[in-house]
Amino acid sequence: MALKGFWDRLRGKDPAPEPQPATPPAAPPVTPPPAQPATPTVPGLESPPAPPSPPIAPLPPAPGLVAPFTTPAEPAPAAPEPHPPAPPRLPPADPAGALQEALASSEPEPASGGGWFGRLRSGLARSTARLTDALTTVFRKRRLDDAALEELEDTLITADLGVQAARRIVEGFRRTRFGKEVSDEEVKAALAEAIAEILAPVAKPLDIRREHAPHVVLVVGVNGTGKTTTIAKLGQQYRDQGLSVMFAAGDTFRAAAVEQLQIWGDRTGCTVVAPAKMGADAAGLAHDALARARAEGTDLLLIDTAGRLHNKSALMEELAKIIRVIRKLDPAAPHSVLLTLDATTGQNALQQVKTFKEMVSVSGLAVTKLDGSAKGGVVVALAQEIGLPVHFVGVGEKAADLRPFTARDFARGLVGLGPPA
Repeated sequence: MALKGFWDRLRGKDPAPEPQPATPPAAPPVTPPPAQPATPTVPGLESPPAPPSPPIAPLPPAPGLVAPFTTPAEPAPAAPEPHPPAPPRLPPADPAGALQEALASSEPEPASGGGWFGRLRSGLARSTARLTDALTTVFRKRRLDDAALEELEDTLITADLGVQAARRIVEGFRRTRFGKEVSDEEVKAALAEAIAEILAPVAKPLDIRREHAPHVVLVVGVNGTGKTTTIAKLGQQYRDQGLSVMFAAGDTFRAAAVEQLQIWGDRTGCTVVAPAKMGADAAGLAHDALARARAEGTDLLLIDTAGRLHNKSALMEELAKIIRVIRKLDPAAPHSVLLTLDATTGQNALQQVKTFKEMVSVSGLAVTKLDGSAKGGVVVALAQEIGLPVHFVGVGEKAADLRPFTARDFARGLVGLGPPA
Protein backbone atom coordinates (compact mmCIF):
# COMPACT_ATOMS: atom_id res chain seq x y z
CA MET A 1 0.00 0.00 0.00
CA ALA A 2 2.87 2.34 0.75
CA LEU A 3 4.55 1.61 -2.63
CA LYS A 4 1.29 2.23 -4.49
CA GLY A 5 0.93 5.48 -2.84
CA PHE A 6 4.44 6.45 -3.75
CA TRP A 7 3.82 5.77 -7.47
CA ASP A 8 0.56 7.74 -7.34
CA ARG A 9 2.41 10.73 -5.97
CA LEU A 10 5.12 10.33 -8.61
CA ARG A 11 2.48 10.49 -11.38
CA GLY A 12 0.87 13.59 -9.88
CA LYS A 13 -2.15 11.94 -8.35
CA ASP A 14 -3.30 12.71 -4.79
CA PRO A 15 -3.17 9.62 -2.73
CA ALA A 16 -6.39 8.44 -1.19
CA PRO A 17 -6.66 9.28 2.51
CA GLU A 18 -5.70 6.54 4.74
CA PRO A 19 -8.39 5.31 7.01
CA GLN A 20 -7.89 6.39 10.65
CA PRO A 21 -8.60 4.02 13.44
CA ALA A 22 -11.84 4.80 15.32
CA THR A 23 -11.36 6.39 18.74
CA PRO A 24 -13.94 6.51 21.46
CA PRO A 25 -15.49 9.97 22.13
CA ALA A 26 -13.96 11.89 25.02
CA ALA A 27 -16.12 12.39 28.04
CA PRO A 28 -17.04 16.03 28.71
CA PRO A 29 -14.97 17.64 31.49
CA VAL A 30 -16.64 17.87 34.83
CA THR A 31 -16.46 21.38 36.28
CA PRO A 32 -17.83 22.59 39.60
CA PRO A 33 -20.93 24.78 39.33
CA PRO A 34 -20.07 28.46 39.21
CA ALA A 35 -20.92 30.51 42.27
CA GLN A 36 -24.03 32.08 40.70
CA PRO A 37 -22.30 33.97 37.89
CA ALA A 38 -23.89 37.23 36.80
CA THR A 39 -24.19 35.91 33.22
CA PRO A 40 -24.10 32.34 31.84
CA THR A 41 -20.78 31.11 30.47
CA VAL A 42 -19.92 28.51 27.79
CA PRO A 43 -17.77 25.62 29.13
CA GLY A 44 -14.19 25.81 27.94
CA LEU A 45 -14.47 29.44 26.86
CA GLU A 46 -14.12 31.07 30.31
CA SER A 47 -11.66 33.94 30.46
CA PRO A 48 -10.14 35.58 33.48
CA PRO A 49 -12.14 38.53 34.80
CA ALA A 50 -11.13 41.84 33.27
CA PRO A 51 -9.97 44.55 35.61
CA PRO A 52 -12.61 47.23 36.29
CA SER A 53 -12.48 50.00 33.75
CA PRO A 54 -12.33 53.61 34.95
CA PRO A 55 -15.59 55.61 34.77
CA ILE A 56 -16.09 57.31 31.47
CA ALA A 57 -17.01 60.95 31.70
CA PRO A 58 -20.14 61.77 29.73
CA LEU A 59 -19.57 63.57 26.49
CA PRO A 60 -21.16 66.97 26.06
CA PRO A 61 -24.28 66.84 23.91
CA ALA A 62 -23.95 67.77 20.31
CA PRO A 63 -25.70 70.93 19.22
CA GLY A 64 -29.39 70.35 18.66
CA LEU A 65 -29.50 67.14 20.70
CA VAL A 66 -31.17 66.73 24.08
CA ALA A 67 -28.73 66.26 26.90
CA PRO A 68 -28.98 62.91 28.68
CA PHE A 69 -30.98 62.94 31.91
CA THR A 70 -28.89 63.38 35.04
CA THR A 71 -30.10 63.73 38.61
CA PRO A 72 -29.64 67.37 39.60
CA ALA A 73 -27.67 68.13 42.70
CA GLU A 74 -29.61 69.23 45.77
CA PRO A 75 -29.80 73.05 45.79
CA ALA A 76 -28.41 74.84 48.78
CA PRO A 77 -31.17 75.92 51.17
CA ALA A 78 -32.22 79.50 50.52
CA ALA A 79 -32.25 82.02 53.30
CA PRO A 80 -35.74 82.23 54.83
CA GLU A 81 -37.77 85.17 53.62
CA PRO A 82 -38.93 87.58 56.31
CA HIS A 83 -42.53 87.03 57.36
CA PRO A 84 -44.95 89.74 56.25
CA PRO A 85 -46.37 91.80 59.09
CA ALA A 86 -49.51 90.32 60.61
CA PRO A 87 -52.73 92.05 59.50
CA PRO A 88 -54.35 94.25 62.12
CA ARG A 89 -57.00 92.60 64.23
CA LEU A 90 -60.51 93.69 63.43
CA PRO A 91 -62.62 95.01 66.29
CA PRO A 92 -65.64 92.94 67.37
CA ALA A 93 -69.19 93.71 66.03
CA ASP A 94 -69.86 95.90 69.01
CA PRO A 95 -66.60 97.93 68.77
CA ALA A 96 -64.47 97.59 71.88
CA GLY A 97 -61.68 99.10 69.80
CA ALA A 98 -63.46 102.45 69.99
CA LEU A 99 -63.28 102.51 73.77
CA GLN A 100 -60.42 104.97 73.98
CA GLU A 101 -62.24 107.46 71.77
CA ALA A 102 -65.53 106.81 73.53
CA LEU A 103 -64.13 107.38 76.98
CA ALA A 104 -62.08 110.40 75.97
CA SER A 105 -65.19 112.55 75.78
CA SER A 106 -67.13 111.83 78.94
CA GLU A 107 -66.97 115.28 80.50
CA PRO A 108 -70.40 116.90 80.89
CA GLU A 109 -71.11 119.69 78.44
CA PRO A 110 -73.90 122.24 78.29
CA ALA A 111 -77.10 121.11 76.59
CA SER A 112 -76.99 123.91 74.06
CA GLY A 113 -74.64 125.62 71.67
CA GLY A 114 -71.76 123.53 70.39
CA GLY A 115 -71.95 120.94 73.18
CA TRP A 116 -74.61 118.25 73.55
CA PHE A 117 -77.19 120.08 71.43
CA GLY A 118 -74.69 120.43 68.60
CA ARG A 119 -74.00 116.67 68.65
CA LEU A 120 -77.71 115.92 68.90
CA ARG A 121 -78.56 118.11 65.93
CA SER A 122 -75.67 116.67 63.94
CA GLY A 123 -76.75 113.13 64.81
CA LEU A 124 -80.31 113.86 63.68
CA ALA A 125 -79.16 115.35 60.36
CA ARG A 126 -80.49 112.48 58.24
CA SER A 127 -83.86 112.50 59.96
CA THR A 128 -83.99 116.30 59.65
CA ALA A 129 -83.30 116.19 55.92
CA ARG A 130 -86.02 113.60 55.40
CA LEU A 131 -88.54 115.81 57.20
CA THR A 132 -87.62 119.36 56.24
CA ASP A 133 -86.75 118.90 52.56
CA ALA A 134 -90.40 118.14 51.89
CA LEU A 135 -91.58 121.03 54.09
CA THR A 136 -89.37 123.49 52.22
CA THR A 137 -90.84 122.32 48.92
CA VAL A 138 -94.48 122.47 50.07
CA PHE A 139 -94.46 125.69 52.08
CA ARG A 140 -93.01 128.68 50.28
CA LYS A 141 -95.23 131.53 51.46
CA ARG A 142 -98.33 129.46 50.84
CA ARG A 143 -101.80 129.59 52.28
CA LEU A 144 -102.38 126.77 54.78
CA ASP A 145 -105.43 125.21 53.14
CA ASP A 146 -106.76 121.64 53.15
CA ALA A 147 -104.39 120.53 50.37
CA ALA A 148 -101.37 121.92 52.24
CA LEU A 149 -102.42 120.25 55.48
CA GLU A 150 -102.87 116.93 53.69
CA GLU A 151 -99.36 117.21 52.26
CA LEU A 152 -98.04 118.07 55.72
CA GLU A 153 -99.65 114.96 57.21
CA ASP A 154 -98.16 112.74 54.49
CA THR A 155 -94.73 114.27 55.11
CA LEU A 156 -94.90 113.58 58.86
CA ILE A 157 -95.98 109.98 58.35
CA THR A 158 -93.20 109.42 55.81
CA ALA A 159 -90.71 110.79 58.35
CA ASP A 160 -91.76 108.03 60.82
CA LEU A 161 -93.63 110.27 63.27
CA GLY A 162 -96.53 107.82 63.02
CA VAL A 163 -100.15 108.24 61.99
CA GLN A 164 -101.46 109.28 65.40
CA ALA A 165 -98.82 111.95 65.99
CA ALA A 166 -99.15 113.26 62.42
CA ARG A 167 -102.92 113.67 62.79
CA ARG A 168 -102.54 115.38 66.16
CA ILE A 169 -100.04 117.90 64.76
CA VAL A 170 -102.12 118.63 61.65
CA GLU A 171 -105.27 119.16 63.71
CA GLY A 172 -103.37 121.66 65.84
CA PHE A 173 -102.28 123.53 62.69
CA ARG A 174 -105.85 123.50 61.43
CA ARG A 175 -107.10 125.14 64.64
CA THR A 176 -104.45 127.82 64.89
CA ARG A 177 -103.15 128.59 61.40
CA PHE A 178 -105.74 127.46 58.88
CA GLY A 179 -106.20 129.92 56.02
CA LYS A 180 -103.09 131.92 56.85
CA GLU A 181 -100.07 132.39 54.64
CA VAL A 182 -97.04 130.66 56.16
CA SER A 183 -93.40 130.17 55.17
CA ASP A 184 -91.38 127.02 55.59
CA GLU A 185 -89.50 128.57 58.56
CA GLU A 186 -92.76 129.40 60.33
CA VAL A 187 -93.96 125.85 59.77
CA LYS A 188 -90.70 124.45 61.22
CA ALA A 189 -90.97 126.58 64.35
CA ALA A 190 -94.62 125.62 64.89
CA LEU A 191 -93.80 121.99 64.18
CA ALA A 192 -91.00 122.00 66.77
CA GLU A 193 -93.40 123.31 69.41
CA ALA A 194 -96.02 120.68 68.52
CA ILE A 195 -93.46 117.85 68.67
CA ALA A 196 -92.06 119.09 72.00
CA GLU A 197 -95.58 119.05 73.41
CA ILE A 198 -95.91 115.36 72.49
CA LEU A 199 -92.49 114.47 73.87
CA ALA A 200 -92.62 116.39 77.15
CA PRO A 201 -94.59 113.77 79.15
CA VAL A 202 -92.07 110.98 78.34
CA ALA A 203 -88.84 112.96 78.82
CA LYS A 204 -87.91 111.57 82.23
CA PRO A 205 -84.42 110.79 83.57
CA LEU A 206 -83.54 107.37 84.96
CA ASP A 207 -83.83 107.83 88.70
CA ILE A 208 -81.07 105.89 90.50
CA ARG A 209 -81.78 105.55 94.21
CA ARG A 210 -78.87 104.80 96.47
CA GLU A 211 -81.09 103.52 99.24
CA HIS A 212 -81.73 100.40 97.19
CA ALA A 213 -78.00 99.50 97.42
CA PRO A 214 -77.88 98.39 94.72
CA HIS A 215 -80.37 99.93 92.34
CA VAL A 216 -80.79 97.09 89.81
CA VAL A 217 -81.24 97.96 86.11
CA LEU A 218 -82.03 95.06 83.77
CA VAL A 219 -81.09 96.02 80.19
CA VAL A 220 -83.03 94.17 77.47
CA GLY A 221 -83.53 94.41 73.71
CA VAL A 222 -83.30 92.58 70.42
CA ASN A 223 -80.00 91.66 68.75
CA GLY A 224 -77.79 94.55 67.72
CA THR A 225 -79.57 97.41 69.49
CA GLY A 226 -76.49 98.34 71.52
CA LYS A 227 -77.27 96.94 74.97
CA THR A 228 -73.65 96.22 75.94
CA THR A 229 -72.40 99.58 74.70
CA THR A 230 -75.24 101.40 76.44
CA ILE A 231 -74.39 99.68 79.74
CA ALA A 232 -70.75 100.69 79.40
CA LYS A 233 -71.58 104.33 78.65
CA LEU A 234 -74.01 104.52 81.57
CA GLY A 235 -71.39 102.97 83.84
CA GLN A 236 -68.91 105.67 82.79
CA GLN A 237 -71.40 108.48 83.39
CA TYR A 238 -72.63 107.26 86.78
CA ARG A 239 -69.07 106.63 87.92
CA ASP A 240 -68.31 110.26 87.02
CA GLN A 241 -71.24 111.23 89.27
CA GLY A 242 -69.63 109.41 92.19
CA LEU A 243 -71.68 106.19 92.22
CA SER A 244 -70.13 102.75 92.56
CA VAL A 245 -71.16 100.60 89.61
CA MET A 246 -71.12 96.86 88.88
CA PHE A 247 -71.72 95.13 85.53
CA ALA A 248 -73.23 91.65 85.22
CA ALA A 249 -72.22 90.07 81.89
CA GLY A 250 -75.49 88.21 81.41
CA ASP A 251 -75.10 87.72 77.64
CA THR A 252 -73.53 84.33 78.33
CA PHE A 253 -73.93 83.07 74.76
CA ARG A 254 -71.77 85.72 73.06
CA ALA A 255 -68.11 85.76 74.05
CA ALA A 256 -67.58 89.19 72.49
CA ALA A 257 -70.20 90.74 74.79
CA VAL A 258 -68.48 89.39 77.91
CA GLU A 259 -65.09 90.53 76.61
CA GLN A 260 -66.33 94.01 75.80
CA LEU A 261 -67.92 94.46 79.20
CA GLN A 262 -64.71 93.34 80.90
CA ILE A 263 -62.70 95.87 78.86
CA TRP A 264 -65.18 98.61 79.71
CA GLY A 265 -65.00 97.59 83.37
CA ASP A 266 -61.21 97.89 83.37
CA ARG A 267 -61.36 101.30 81.69
CA THR A 268 -64.10 102.78 83.86
CA GLY A 269 -63.29 101.17 87.19
CA CYS A 270 -66.54 99.19 87.31
CA THR A 271 -66.60 95.69 88.78
CA VAL A 272 -67.61 92.99 86.27
CA VAL A 273 -69.26 89.67 87.19
CA ALA A 274 -68.65 87.32 84.25
CA PRO A 275 -69.71 83.70 83.59
CA ALA A 276 -67.24 80.90 84.30
CA LYS A 277 -67.97 79.49 80.82
CA MET A 278 -69.93 80.43 77.75
CA GLY A 279 -73.54 79.29 77.79
CA ALA A 280 -73.85 79.46 81.56
CA ASP A 281 -77.25 80.11 83.10
CA ALA A 282 -77.92 83.86 82.83
CA ALA A 283 -80.41 83.82 85.71
CA GLY A 284 -77.85 82.21 88.02
CA LEU A 285 -75.24 84.79 86.99
CA ALA A 286 -77.65 87.66 87.72
CA HIS A 287 -78.41 86.13 91.14
CA ASP A 288 -74.68 85.90 91.98
CA ALA A 289 -74.04 89.45 90.80
CA LEU A 290 -76.85 90.83 92.94
CA ALA A 291 -75.60 88.93 95.99
CA ARG A 292 -72.10 90.32 95.49
CA ALA A 293 -73.34 93.87 94.85
CA ARG A 294 -75.37 93.78 98.08
CA ALA A 295 -72.41 92.44 100.04
CA GLU A 296 -70.12 95.19 98.69
CA GLY A 297 -72.66 98.01 99.10
CA THR A 298 -72.65 98.86 95.37
CA ASP A 299 -74.90 101.75 94.32
CA LEU A 300 -75.83 100.54 90.83
CA LEU A 301 -75.98 97.08 89.23
CA LEU A 302 -76.41 97.01 85.44
CA ILE A 303 -77.34 93.54 84.12
CA ASP A 304 -76.63 92.80 80.47
CA THR A 305 -78.78 90.18 78.70
CA ALA A 306 -78.56 88.22 75.47
CA GLY A 307 -80.23 89.77 72.45
CA ARG A 308 -83.45 88.08 71.47
CA LEU A 309 -86.18 88.51 68.91
CA HIS A 310 -89.29 90.05 70.37
CA ASN A 311 -91.49 87.49 68.58
CA LYS A 312 -89.79 84.39 70.09
CA SER A 313 -91.71 83.44 73.21
CA ALA A 314 -89.12 80.91 74.49
CA LEU A 315 -86.38 83.55 74.47
CA MET A 316 -88.65 86.04 76.17
CA GLU A 317 -89.37 83.50 78.90
CA GLU A 318 -85.66 83.49 79.76
CA LEU A 319 -85.93 87.16 80.71
CA ALA A 320 -88.88 86.38 82.94
CA LYS A 321 -86.76 83.69 84.61
CA ILE A 322 -83.98 86.20 85.38
CA ILE A 323 -86.50 88.44 87.10
CA ARG A 324 -87.95 85.56 89.15
CA VAL A 325 -84.50 84.47 90.31
CA ILE A 326 -83.19 87.89 91.40
CA ARG A 327 -86.44 88.56 93.26
CA LYS A 328 -85.52 85.74 95.61
CA LEU A 329 -82.86 88.11 96.96
CA ASP A 330 -84.70 91.40 96.50
CA PRO A 331 -88.48 91.29 95.91
CA ALA A 332 -88.35 94.79 94.40
CA ALA A 333 -85.67 93.95 91.83
CA PRO A 334 -85.16 94.90 89.12
CA HIS A 335 -85.92 98.48 90.05
CA SER A 336 -85.71 99.51 86.39
CA VAL A 337 -86.04 97.58 83.11
CA LEU A 338 -84.39 99.54 80.33
CA LEU A 339 -85.25 98.58 76.75
CA THR A 340 -82.73 99.63 74.10
CA LEU A 341 -84.16 100.42 70.66
CA ASP A 342 -82.25 100.86 67.42
CA ALA A 343 -83.64 103.95 65.68
CA THR A 344 -82.93 102.42 62.27
CA THR A 345 -85.78 99.92 62.78
CA GLY A 346 -88.34 102.71 62.42
CA GLN A 347 -91.94 101.74 63.06
CA ASN A 348 -90.95 98.17 63.98
CA ALA A 349 -89.73 99.64 67.28
CA LEU A 350 -93.38 100.05 68.33
CA GLN A 351 -94.01 96.31 68.20
CA GLN A 352 -90.79 95.58 70.05
CA VAL A 353 -91.83 97.86 72.90
CA LYS A 354 -95.28 96.32 73.15
CA THR A 355 -93.93 92.76 73.36
CA PHE A 356 -91.14 93.50 75.86
CA LYS A 357 -93.49 95.57 78.00
CA GLU A 358 -95.94 92.68 78.19
CA MET A 359 -93.27 90.07 79.07
CA VAL A 360 -90.91 91.92 81.44
CA SER A 361 -92.64 95.16 82.42
CA VAL A 362 -90.31 97.60 80.65
CA SER A 363 -90.08 100.83 82.65
CA GLY A 364 -88.13 103.05 80.22
CA LEU A 365 -86.42 103.34 76.84
CA ALA A 366 -82.99 104.19 75.45
CA VAL A 367 -83.11 105.00 71.73
CA THR A 368 -79.70 104.40 70.12
CA LYS A 369 -78.02 104.92 66.73
CA LEU A 370 -79.96 108.04 65.83
CA ASP A 371 -76.86 109.26 64.00
CA GLY A 372 -77.06 106.36 61.54
CA SER A 373 -80.75 106.68 60.77
CA ALA A 374 -83.21 108.81 58.86
CA LYS A 375 -85.99 107.48 61.09
CA GLY A 376 -85.46 109.55 64.23
CA GLY A 377 -89.08 110.64 64.04
CA VAL A 378 -89.99 107.24 65.54
CA VAL A 379 -89.26 108.73 68.98
CA VAL A 380 -92.32 110.94 68.47
CA ALA A 381 -94.42 107.90 67.50
CA LEU A 382 -93.22 106.04 70.62
CA ALA A 383 -94.19 108.97 72.83
CA GLN A 384 -97.62 109.34 71.25
CA GLU A 385 -98.59 105.65 70.98
CA ILE A 386 -96.72 103.95 73.85
CA GLY A 387 -96.11 106.66 76.42
CA LEU A 388 -93.17 104.96 78.17
CA PRO A 389 -90.46 107.25 79.57
CA VAL A 390 -87.59 107.87 77.17
CA HIS A 391 -84.57 108.04 79.48
CA PHE A 392 -81.71 108.31 76.96
CA VAL A 393 -80.94 108.96 73.30
CA GLY A 394 -77.68 108.05 71.58
CA VAL A 395 -76.13 109.84 68.60
CA GLY A 396 -72.61 108.41 68.42
CA GLU A 397 -69.92 106.09 69.76
CA LYS A 398 -68.55 108.30 72.53
CA ALA A 399 -69.70 107.99 76.12
CA ALA A 400 -70.89 111.60 76.00
CA ASP A 401 -73.03 110.83 72.93
CA LEU A 402 -75.58 109.02 75.11
CA ARG A 403 -77.45 111.60 77.15
CA PRO A 404 -80.70 112.04 79.09
CA PHE A 405 -83.59 112.81 76.77
CA THR A 406 -84.97 116.37 76.68
CA ALA A 407 -88.13 117.15 74.72
CA ARG A 408 -87.38 120.66 73.38
CA ASP A 409 -83.80 119.89 72.40
CA PHE A 410 -84.87 116.82 70.48
CA ALA A 411 -87.81 118.58 68.79
CA ARG A 412 -85.75 121.54 67.59
CA GLY A 413 -82.88 119.32 66.51
CA LEU A 414 -85.28 117.11 64.53
CA VAL A 415 -86.61 120.02 62.46
CA GLY A 416 -83.18 121.61 62.02
CA LEU A 417 -83.58 124.65 64.27
CA GLY A 418 -81.06 126.09 66.71
CA PRO A 419 -80.99 125.46 70.47
CA PRO A 420 -83.82 126.69 72.68
CA ALA A 421 -83.49 130.28 73.85
